[in-house]
Amino acid sequence: MRVFVSGGTGYMGRALIPRLLAAGHEVVALARPGSERKLAAGVTSVTGDALDEATFALRLIQIDAYVHLVGVAHPGPGKERQFREIDQASLEASVRAAAGRVRNFV
Repeated sequence: MRVFVSGGTGYMGRALIPRLLAAGHEVVALARPGSERKLAAGVTSVTGDALDEATFALRLIQIDAYVHLVGVAHPGPGKERQFREIDQASLEASVRAAAGRVRNFV
């Protein structure tokens, strides 16, 4: 299976990606410019902005599953603005990018 991961350099992504690779999946991960080096060996890097689907949507060709892991660390009521500007905005961009291209979205 070919899996696209947004948030691959974050806490959850760094834990998930090695497991996907060990299970034999091909992993493609979105990374901010300069963060590509934080991805595990064997991952295909896509440089882009999780808030702007135009920077990565075309790389979703032949992707079987999309795992969205972008989010603010330690969410809580005091981070409502960050949630809307990052978590919600990146999720909306990911859904738009994946629509009609990716069958499985997590």
